[in-house]
Amino acid sequence: MASEAFDAVILGTGQAGKPLALALANAGWTTAAVERAFVGGTCINFGCTPTKTMVASARVAYLARRAADYGVDAGPVSVDMRRVVARKLGIVERFRNYGQDKMQKTKGLDLIFGGAKFIDAKTVEVATGTGTRRLTAPKIVINTGARPSKPPIPGLADVPTLDSTSVMELAEVPKHLLVLGGGFIGLEFAQMFRRFGAQVTVLEGMARLAPRDDEDVGAALQAILREDGLRIECGARAERVEGRPGDITVHYTQSGQAQSVRGSHLLVAVGRRPNSDDLGLAAAGIDADRSGFIPVDDTLQTNVAGIYAVGDVKGGPAFTHISYDDFRILRDRWVSKLDARLGDRLVPNTVFIDPQLAQVGLNETEARKRGLDIRVAKMGMNGVARALETSESRGFIKVIVDAKSDQILGCTVLGIEGGEIMSMLQIAMMGRLPYTVLKEAIFAHPTLAEGLNNVFLALDA
Repeated sequence: MASEAFDAVILGTGQAGKPLALALANAGWTTAAVERAFVGGTCINFGCTPTKTMVASARVAYLARRAADYGVDAGPVSVDMRRVVARKLGIVERFRNYGQDKMQKTKGLDLIFGGAKFIDAKTVEVATGTGTRRLTAPKIVINTGARPSKPPIPGLADVPTLDSTSVMELAEVPKHLLVLGGGFIGLEFAQMFRRFGAQVTVLEGMARLAPRDDEDVGAALQAILREDGLRIECGARAERVEGRPGDITVHYTQSGQAQSVRGSHLLVAVGRRPNSDDLGLAAAGIDADRSGFIPVDDTLQTNVAGIYAVGDVKGGPAFTHISYDDFRILRDRWVSKLDARLGDRLVPNTVFIDPQLAQVGLNETEARKRGLDIRVAKMGMNGVARALETSESRGFIKVIVDAKSDQILGCTVLGIEGGEIMSMLQIAMMGRLPYTVLKEAIFAHPTLAEGLNNVFLALDA
């Protein structure tokens, strides 16, 4: 089979692969982008875009039920899941089609749909719907992402289960949704479907929610979710699953005691595995860890010269914005000839429960473990006028400050539009502004930003 030569071959069109393919083609590189299913990767097709679209629908249902709190009589609230799913699909297709159309119209970029595997360190073979193509390039980038995983719990393979993709296709609201896993994916769906009208039980194996965050964060998060009507069972280790469609039982142990819970549907949300198992990595000599993630150096190169891994497949924080920053690094190195590297980059994240949970930099626990001399500023969202005016005052703002330099080391915001408030603090950290600047800054009234004035006042009290 004759090989087709390119300057670069990119496997996957996620939030690193798609913009990289466009940037390289626009810079004059002959580029091939191979996509197995849909342009846009997990984020647009199965992750950020569809979930946040459905979270928005769930929030409308929540606010409608709270209408009396605002002096409004909204009447009975019902949810039509078919229309919710149709709205979600419409937005996903709009984003997906825009990206695909842009790629197909870009000169020098060949978008190929099919499954790829390595033949050697410079060559991949692509099985398309019409035949096989062999592509060769001095630079090959792996951006194949990850997919939901299923733990080896006895009986789990014998009952119908949902994952983070299939749960968004339900035509009706479950009577009782069991969620195996209280991580952030599980919690987003748990709260969403509770607001759609389902009874929801979350089984989390760890002793508390948000175990990597400060204890006060996990406690506040659990209190908010329970206030919303969710049953949260922490320290619950699933031992066995049994049942049939519409009637599923999870047997678990909690504090040494045997327990069980019965529901109509089971969502498994206990992690994701990389899409690397069918790439033929061994043929190219590419190393992967026991889970299948592909290690890279600080230039995103694998152990094989000329082969790079970006996004979720390389492990580390599985965030769209990290994948996009991986794209920036390769673009800057290859197109702009800059010495861009992973380095010690700030990694912000926002969990789109309601209120949002957002974090960047160090939390209090991490700072104290490092022996840093810190001061902690914390204020409930009930200290923010805008939050009170909108009757959205649950949660708090917590900021970690260096005691000597007054520099902001990190923050956690559990509150309405927490991601936006966190981003303001992140900008201050990037600009190395001391907290005193934000404490005395003039912010428009009444905005959530004014909370940054108030949260720092306690430090000088």
